[in-house]
Amino acid sequence: MKILLAEDDFVTRKFMANFLSKYGDCDVTVDGMEAVDAYMMALEDDDPYDLVCLDIMMPVMDGYQALVGIRNLEKAHNVPEEKQAKVIMATALNDEKNVKMAFELGCTVYSGKPIDQAKFEQALQKLGMI
Repeated sequence: MKILLAEDDFVTRKFMANFLSKYGDCDVTVDGMEAVDAYMMALEDDDPYDLVCLDIMMPVMDGYQALVGIRNLEKAHNVPEEKQAKVIMATALNDEKNVKMAFELGCTVYSGKPIDQAKFEQALQKLGMI
């Protein structure tokens, strides 16, 4: 599985990269703009990501904007819905407004922080990623 992680917090980024590397090759970015750029390059190389994990609160471009950018790239490249990346939004913003917005923009799973490894693995299993 090919994984893209976008997380600006160093400690969380290191933790998530180590955690996700058990399940595949994990590329790491520090903001939403880098994530969208990495996603675009992967599509252009015909080696798309299977899973994208986005933090919501990031500098330059937040997770919502990155999600919109990723979904727009998939549309522009005519990626069929079943081949689109699964997107997990991870944040401490667990209120209804933020959760609803994330799903409206095209996220697949919404995960609160701090990350609960068991719940995160259950989400990956439900998505058929592991």
